[in-house]
Amino acid sequence: MSELVKWELVDMELPEECNIILGHSHFIKTVEDLYEALVTASPTLEFGIAFCEASGPCLIRWDGNAKDLIDVAIRNAQKISAGHTFVILLRKGFPINVLDRIKNVQEVCCVYAATANPIQVLIFETDLGRGVAGVVDGDASKGVEDDSHIAERKALLRDIIGYKR
Repeated sequence: MSELVKWELVDMELPEECNIILGHSHFIKTVEDLYEALVTASPTLEFGIAFCEASGPCLIRWDGNAKDLIDVAIRNAQKISAGHTFVILLRKGFPINVLDRIKNVQEVCCVYAATANPIQVLIFETDLGRGVAGVVDGDASKGVEDDSHIAERKALLRDIIGYKR
């Protein structure tokens, strides 16, 4: 076995008004279980799922209820091409509304990111295959919030988004 590791930074495609969830699982039925978790979350949620199979034919398995989001999820999975990685694209819903459902899917091991920000995935490759080392989610910090920022954050959550009433 070679000790050579190759690194690649992959930009994820993210359509307007969408969120992306990137995670790791361990079983071929992941795509079906993620579908069930999402389709029962909300009657208005639109989504596409792609899952990189890690053995056998090593296919990208897919499902969803919005063809355009399925296509983007597949393209993103093709760029990542790391075994047992899944990509979910959401529209008309937010990760906060479905993350517990996703994390409670028995074969889900972890969620790397759930965001509407531009996202990059750091991929490494060895003789065995490819893996996800981590993600870059949005911009670097630019400071520490002050009292006016705290007031803005609370107004956003309570008055605009409707959380934390």
